[in-house]
Amino acid sequence: MKIRVHVSLKPGVLDPQGRAVHHALEGLGFAGVEDVRVGRMIELDVANDTSDDALTEMCEKLLANTVIENYRIEKVG
Repeated sequence: MKIRVHVSLKPGVLDPQGRAVHHALEGLGFAGVEDVRVGRMIELDVANDTSDDALTEMCEKLLANTVIENYRIEKVG
């Protein structure tokens, strides 16, 4: 089964990478971009019987820093 884990910074956490992208977009002449937040997406191929609890544990122990990041688990197929 394919799993996607979407990880993003929590609101209020500074995002220097997002700030750099925002600045670069302005420098390229793109107007109207008010804010940029950069995250990451992790794809996993797991056994079909992998439990939701196991996926959550993977995220909380390794894939996301839950102090400063949120994550969302998406089952693709």
